[in-house]
Amino acid sequence: MTTIDTIDFALARVPLDHPASISTRLLTERHYLLVRVVSDDGARGIGFCYAGHRAGALSAMAVPELLGPVLLGKDPARVEDLWDAMYAESLLHGRAGSVMRTLSALDIALWDLNARRSGRPLWASLGAGGVRSVPAYASGGYYWDGGTLDDLAAEMQSYVGSGFRAVKMKIGRLDARGDSRRIATTREAIGPGVELMLDANNAWREVDEAVSAVHEFAPYSPAWIEEPFGPDDIESHARLAQLIDVPVATGEIEAGRWRHHELLAREAASILQTDAAVCGGITEWRRIAKDADGFGVAMAPHWFHDLHIHLTAATPNATYVEFFPDSAVLNFRRLVDHQLDVQDGELLLPERPGLGFDFDEAAVARFADDGWRRIP
Repeated sequence: MTTIDTIDFALARVPLDHPASISTRLLTERHYLLVRVVSDDGARGIGFCYAGHRAGALSAMAVPELLGPVLLGKDPARVEDLWDAMYAESLLHGRAGSVMRTLSALDIALWDLNARRSGRPLWASLGAGGVRSVPAYASGGYYWDGGTLDDLAAEMQSYVGSGFRAVKMKIGRLDARGDSRRIATTREAIGPGVELMLDANNAWREVDEAVSAVHEFAPYSPAWIEEPFGPDDIESHARLAQLIDVPVATGEIEAGRWRHHELLAREAASILQTDAAVCGGITEWRRIAKDADGFGVAMAPHWFHDLHIHLTAATPNATYVEFFPDSAVLNFRRLVDHQLDVQDGELLLPERPGLGFDFDEAAVARFADDGWRRIP
C-alpha cells in the first residue's frame, strides 16, 4: 500500500503591483498557502488556497500543528476518509475560515497526487469526457486609484475583443448612482450581447438598500448580483432573491456542505460560487455541487481558474469558470509554471497529469520568506 511520507508547505506573500479596491477593503498584497503531499513511492501532489490579504500564517500554522499529522502514513487514495479525519480534527479550530482553507489545500493536493499517479489530468480522473474546453467569463473591473471611466471601458472592451462573451466588474464602493455610471459605461463598451456580472463583495447591510441599488442597475441587464451581503446573513440573501428579478449569486467564502444546503433550502441563491480552495477542497465541492443539482441551482466557481476548470468540466450543473486574464489581481499566476490556454472565450483543458501545472520554484523562493518547510 502506498502511504503519505512527507508534507511540504510554504506561505507566499505576493504584493499587487498597484493597490486595488473592492467595496469593503483596499488590497495591497495577497497571501497564498502552498502545499506538497509526497507519497512513499516518490509521487507528489500540490494544493493551495488563498490565505487572505493579511495573517496568512494562520492557515500555514494549521499544516504542521493540526491537519498534516492526520495524513502522514495514510493511503492517499482514501480521500473521503482522510477528509473526514481532518474535519474531525479541526472541529474546535475552524469549520470555516483559515483552518478550512488549509484543509481545502491538503484535499486538493491529495486529488492531484492521485491523478498524477494514474497519469491522467485531474478532469479525466473526475469523470469528464467529450469536451476540450469550458466557458469562462473575464473577471476585473476593480476600483483603481486614479482610474477613470475610460480606463474601465477600455479594460472591458479588451476582454470582449479577446473573445469573452461574459465579463464581471466590481460594485458597491460608490453609492448606487456612482456605480450606475460605471455599469452604464461598461455596458456601452461591451455591447448588448455580452453577459455582465456585478460583484458587490458584501457591500450592503440592509435589504432595502440592496433592492434600491439593484433597481438602479436593472436597465443594464446584469446577469447576476454577487455577494450582496455578508456570508452569514442568509436571511437577507433569501429576502433579496424574492424581491428582485436579477439572479443572486453567492457562496464563494462559504464552507461545508451544511451551510451551502441552507442557502439552497432557503432559496437564497440562484448560482453557487463555491470555491474548492475555501469550502473544504475538491471532495466537499463535489458534494455541494450534487446537492445544488437537486435544487436546480448552477455552480459557477469563484477564483483559481487553474483548479476550477477541472471541476467545471466534470460537473453537469457547472456553467462558467471565473478567469483572470493577468496577474494584476489574481497574482497567484506568478507562483505557477504554466498558464491555461484561452480560445474564443473558453479555457482549454490541460493535458498534463493532475492539475496540469507545478509551482514555480524561483517565484516561491522570492515570495515565501521561510521557503518550504517539511513535516515530519
